[in-house]
Amino acid sequence: MPVYEFRCEECDHIFSLIIRISDYEKNDFSCPKCKSKKVKRQLSTFQPITTKKS
Repeated sequence: MPVYEFRCEECDHIFSLIIRISDYEKNDFSCPKCKSKKVKRQLSTFQPITTKKS
């Protein structure tokens, strides 16, 4: 499952969620600190993990 990073527009708390893509599309999540629904997805980096050496 992908990891999404968010910033709460109410309290500026930055947090990450590991959720299914279908759950992300429902937009049914809130800030864990203040419980606000006004959250905005942040750009984040990723690093793929492979079994082969480069």
